Amino acid sequence: MTAETATEPDGQVLTGPWTPPTPEPTSAPAAPVEGEVLPSRPQPLPVRPGLADPIRLPAWATDRAVARATARHGVQVASRIGARSAVRTPLAVARGTGQAGRAWWSWVRAEDLAAELRDTASGKLGKDVFVVRDHRRARWIITGGTLATSGIGEAIASATVGGWVPMLSAAAVTAGLGVAGRHQRAPGDPRAPGIEPDPRRDLAPEHLNAAFRAAGLLKPSTALVLCAPVVRDRHGRGWETVLDLPRGGGKTAAHAIERLPVIAAELGVDEIQLIMSRIRAHDGGHGRRLSLWVADDDPYIGTPVRSQLIDLDRFDFWGPVPFGQDARGNRIEILLLWQSAFFGGLPRRGKTFSMRLLVAAAVLDPWCQVWLADGKGGADFRAMAGVAHCYVAGADPEDLTAFEQLLDELISEMSRRFAFLATLPAAVCPEGKLTPEIMRRYRLPLIPFVVDELQEYFEACEEEKDRQRIIGKMARIARRGPAAGIMPVYASQRPDAKSVPTKLREIVTFRYSTQVTDRTSSDMVLGDGKAKAGADASMLSEQHLGVGVLVTGPASFVTAKADLLDNPAFEIVCQRGRELRLAEGTLTGQACGDLGAAAGTVGYVIPTVLADVLEAFGRRSRMWTDDLLTALVNIDEDSYGEWTGTELAQALDDAGVVRTMRQVKIDGENRAGWLLRDIEGALPPDVLAARPVEGAPTTAPAG
Repeated sequence: MTAETATEPDGQVLTGPWTPPTPEPTSAPAAPVEGEVLPSRPQPLPVRPGLADPIRLPAWATDRAVARATARHGVQVASRIGARSAVRTPLAVARGTGQAGRAWWSWVRAEDLAAELRDTASGKLGKDVFVVRDHRRARWIITGGTLATSGIGEAIASATVGGWVPMLSAAAVTAGLGVAGRHQRAPGDPRAPGIEPDPRRDLAPEHLNAAFRAAGLLKPSTALVLCAPVVRDRHGRGWETVLDLPRGGGKTAAHAIERLPVIAAELGVDEIQLIMSRIRAHDGGHGRRLSLWVADDDPYIGTPVRSQLIDLDRFDFWGPVPFGQDARGNRIEILLLWQSAFFGGLPRRGKTFSMRLLVAAAVLDPWCQVWLADGKGGADFRAMAGVAHCYVAGADPEDLTAFEQLLDELISEMSRRFAFLATLPAAVCPEGKLTPEIMRRYRLPLIPFVVDELQEYFEACEEEKDRQRIIGKMARIARRGPAAGIMPVYASQRPDAKSVPTKLREIVTFRYSTQVTDRTSSDMVLGDGKAKAGADASMLSEQHLGVGVLVTGPASFVTAKADLLDNPAFEIVCQRGRELRLAEGTLTGQACGDLGAAAGTVGYVIPTVLADVLEAFGRRSRMWTDDLLTALVNIDEDSYGEWTGTELAQALDDAGVVRTMRQVKIDGENRAGWLLRDIEGALPPDVLAARPVEGAPTTAPAG
C-alpha cells in the first residue's frame, strides 16, 4: 500500500505509512445498559496519538491478530497469482517467441533500411537494392556469429562451472520472452493495474481519497486524514481503517454515511460490502471521524450459524439472548429485559425465524410466561401450544375477539402488577421494578407478549374505530408493560403506514427489518430518517435470508445475520420448555389443557385429522362446519382444500368421534357444526388425564 499525504488538524503534514503503538491498558468495561445490544467485539483499531511518538513499527509487528490476517492474505494473493501465472505464462512465452521471431526476421531482412531507401513515388528500391543486399548479408553473418559465440560460451561454462549455466540461460531467455509476450494495456484502459481497486488484493489510501473525492466529500486539494493504518482485519475478511474528513470542507461523518452507495461504487464493491460508522466521543471520536471496513466478498452470504439455544438445557431470560452475528463475525446479543421489539420486512426473508429466537429463549426459561398471537395461524408457532399461557392462532372474527380479550387480560395483569409492586417496601423493590427475587417469591413470571403477522388483526377489523382501539391497547402495553416485566415483540410483513402504525412503532425500542422494496418502506419499520443515516434495509437482496438491519437506539444500528432455528429444532425447544415448566410447577393457562403435548407424555400419537381439528378450534368450544373447513384449509390447503362437510364428517367418524349434536348455536344462530367435547371424546382417557390442571402441583414426566 502506498502512503497518502494528508494534513492533521494541527496543520502538520503526514507522509509515509503510520503504525499505531501498542495501546495502553484501559479500565474494565462498564456494565451493559438495560436493553442494550451486546456484540462481542474485537479490540478496535487504536486512533493515532500525537506526532511525537518516536517508534513507528509496522502494524503486523504490534498486533498478532493483524499479523496472522496479513500473512493469510499474502498467502492467498500469492496463490491466486501463482495459479493465474501457471495458465498465463506458457501463453505469454508463446506470444513472446512469436514476437521475437517476427522482430528478428524483419531485422535480418533489413526491412527498416529498405523502407528508408525505397522511392516514395514508385515504391521501388532501384540501385539501392544492392545496399540492402549487403546489409542482409552482414546481418546474417552477425546472427550466425552470435549464435556460434553463445554456443561456445555455454559449452565452456557448462564444462568449467556446471550444467546449471545452460539451464539458467534458458530460464532467463524464457522469462524475457514471457515478459515480452504479456498483454500491455493502455494507461487509460480501466482494466489497467492501479486504476480499479480490487479489495481482495489491496486497498490503498489513494483509493479511499479518490472515492471520497468522487462522492463530493473532498476538494481536489485535500485528502483524508488516516487516524489508523489501512490493514487487514483480525478475521482476515477485509480491510479496516479509521479516518477523519479534513477540516474546512464543511463535511461530516453523517454526510459520508449518506453517500455510502457512491463511495462503494467508486471502490468497486457492493454497498453491502462497505460498512461505515461514526466514532462517538466516548470512543475518542468527533463529528468528522469514521471507522471504515471493506469486505472482500458479500459478508452475509453463506450457511447461517446454528442457534446456540438448540443445545441449551435451560436459559435465563434476565440475560442477553444470542441472536446472530454482524458482517465481521462478531456475536450479536439482545437484552430484551425492560424493552420491546418490532420485526418487519417482506415475506419469506426470515423475519419470523429471526423473531422466533427471542421466543425460543423465553421458552427455555420456565419463569417466562409466554402470551402469543399468530395472525397467520401457520406452522411457525404451532409447537407453542404446549408452552404458551395464552395462544391465539388465526385472524378470523372469533380469533379477533379472542385476541382483544387477550389484550384486555394482559392490561389487567399489568395494572395488577404495578399496584402490587407499589405496596412493596423500598428494601425489597428499590426501583419499583420486577426483580428475580420478587418474581420467584410472589410468582410473577416475566411475560414476553408475542404477536406475529400483526397486520392480519388490523385488517380483520371491520371499522377504523375497532382498529384504533386495538392499536391503542397494544401501544399501552408497549409503553408501560416492560417496567412490569411484560416485553412486547411485534412482527408484520407489510411495512406500510396502515400495517405499522406510527403510534405503535415509535415507542418500540428495538426494530429489525429484513429486505424491503425501498427506503420509504425501510423507514416505516426502522423509523423516519434511518435510511438516510445508514440503516437501510432496501440494500438487502433476495439472497440475504435471515439478514436484517437491527436498530437499537436513536443513533445505533447494525446489520445482523440471525442464527438458524428451523421448525424441527423449535419443536424440540418447545418440548424441553414444557418439561422445564412441569418440573418447576410454572405451566399455566392454555398450555395445561393442550392435548397434543399431553398425548406426547403418555406416548400416544393423535390422528392427524383430530390434531388439525383441535388446532382449528383453538379456544372455542363449538364451530360451524363451514368455519371449521376454512380453518383446516388455512392449516393445510393441500390436504383439506377440496373437502366438503360430508368428507369431514366421514373422516372424524373414522377417527372415533361420536357426534352428539349436528346443529350448534353461535350468537343465537343454529347451523351445522361440531362441539369440542365430541372431538376430545375420541381420545383415550389417559391422554385427557395427562393434561395438568392449572394451579395444581406438577411433576416432570417420567423419562
